[in-house]
Amino acid sequence: MELLEAIKGRRSTRSFKKQNISSNVIETIIDAARCAPSAGNIQPWEFVIIKNPAVKKKLAEAALNQRHVEEAPAVIVVCADEKRSSMGYGSRGRTLYCLQDTAAATQNILLTAYSLGLGTCWVGAFNEDEVKEILNAPEGIKPVAMIPLGYPNEIARQRGRKLLNQIVHYDGF
Repeated sequence: MELLEAIKGRRSTRSFKKQNISSNVIETIIDAARCAPSAGNIQPWEFVIIKNPAVKKKLAEAALNQRHVEEAPAVIVVCADEKRSSMGYGSRGRTLYCLQDTAAATQNILLTAYSLGLGTCWVGAFNEDEVKEILNAPEGIKPVAMIPLGYPNEIARQRGRKLLNQIVHYDGF
């Protein structure tokens, strides 16, 4: 699959087949995530793979009862190591760069999964403290995104996008 095809074809998936995802496929996806750019090459990301139904249920509850989190065969929780980022860039690393870096890794996950025939959904609406507790996350680890992952039950419809002339500015606003 060509890159632009993946970028333009990927959609959020909220309905998954009850089909297992092999560890090799998940590792391929995570390998693509770790190739994302990061400030100073600090690579502040940590990835937690959840397949346990009881843990997925707790994550779904923490994600404002988004059931597709629980129903997906796997969930990848992308976390930022704030301490690692702050060692290189102080408070800006802790509050901004680690979020930008993990967002880039998350996008790589979404595109790679789509290219392999899987569906995903970028879930950012969740209670961060609850997710930290569920994952038993150490101090300084910030959950940034949950990504339910599975083979899609249906093809999501394309949603509208703003026209380029509505969002592009040259030499300033």
